[in-house]
Amino acid sequence: MGRGAVLGNHEPTNVRKTTLPNGIRVLTEPIPQFSSATIGIWVENGSRFESPAQNGISHFLEHMLFKGTTRRTARAVAEEIESLGGTLNAFTGREVTCYHAKVLSEHLPIAVDVLSDIFLHSTFPEEEIERERTVILAEISEVEDSPDQYVQVLFDEGFWPGDALSRPICGTAATVSGMGRDDFLAFVRERYRPDRLVIAAAGGVDHDWLVDEVAQRFGALEGVASRPSEGLPEPRLGLGLHRKKLEQVQMMLGVPGISAVDEERYAAFVLNTALGDGMSSRLFQEVREKRGKAYSIYSYLDSFSNTGYLGVYAALGADAVREVVGIVRAQFEEVAREGLPVDELERAKNQIKGGMLLGLESTAARMRRLAVNEIYFGRNIEPHEVADAISDVGPDDVLGMAQRLFHDGRMAAALLGDLPDSALDEAALGLS
Repeated sequence: MGRGAVLGNHEPTNVRKTTLPNGIRVLTEPIPQFSSATIGIWVENGSRFESPAQNGISHFLEHMLFKGTTRRTARAVAEEIESLGGTLNAFTGREVTCYHAKVLSEHLPIAVDVLSDIFLHSTFPEEEIERERTVILAEISEVEDSPDQYVQVLFDEGFWPGDALSRPICGTAATVSGMGRDDFLAFVRERYRPDRLVIAAAGGVDHDWLVDEVAQRFGALEGVASRPSEGLPEPRLGLGLHRKKLEQVQMMLGVPGISAVDEERYAAFVLNTALGDGMSSRLFQEVREKRGKAYSIYSYLDSFSNTGYLGVYAALGADAVREVVGIVRAQFEEVAREGLPVDELERAKNQIKGGMLLGLESTAARMRRLAVNEIYFGRNIEPHEVADAISDVGPDDVLGMAQRLFHDGRMAAALLGDLPDSALDEAALGLS
């Protein structure tokens, strides 16, 4: 699969963008042959922009927008889309929150009406706040009871000490318990402003129609969002041991990585894919297939507007921790010393491009791509542009990225499980 082969003749997508007078950006990718459409309201706000006392309010607010408006009860909000065979949902991240719906194209006006209603006219009933508080407290407990998720929380706490990135997106029991209706109203006034809104839709959608709908419904929204500066957190390397009675040890390793907008990000994508993305990756083959030392192992890039990390997750026996850490270290050192062989480089590039092609079959993935590109890059990045950039990644690019990420051999680690009282420390694991 050569340069551009994934995307045929490089025909551009039919992406359009309109910025309303109040600053709201409306982006569409009309695909007439699709019978469905996905639309999302994206807010450039997430847990990274919360104060310590506010930790979890973005996520709590996301839940509350589904709990009733001046026109609809909470049940009506859920039923109106689902009764049409569609889906209505939302998610909160570190830097964004998104409210989205997928429906048959003929039902897109209803989806727009429901999404705009919950966004603009939610009433935050006190009884619903208390009910949802209980739900979120249960969600927090569920994360703590899910070792594979909880080790990620523990890793972030140790890796970004004192920074908002160290705090869980859902908040803590203490912060969530202290939030009330006035806090949500104030947060909406401060953060849910038009200059931080992107409304994106893909599939069976007409751009001009959507712009008119958004202008009518959101045109009166005014103001500029208040948002703290992200700052540049200083990562902390070293080992965090967290003892808990579990069948397996949950392990997170990581090194400082790249931001979402780094100019060398495509080399990082290829490097990560070869290292730990999928069953053909180096880590999966070395750790699971050849040695049988872990049930699950993979690597990933966690990138934000100005920072990030490359992480490795594994679930394994306590007696295998030292060996597996050594294997990961050895793979890091080998690729920083030798780079990737040409055949492995090409496989990784084709894997990325093939996955991107499959993603183009989803209106949800296309909608997400529109919004993320606008938020982080301020422009549409065509799929063929990404494919060409991946194709252009050469051996020296991957070698340079590996040397940039793995230059001093040091890592951060979080271990969660039934750990021995001795024999696991930074020196023993080669982390110091």
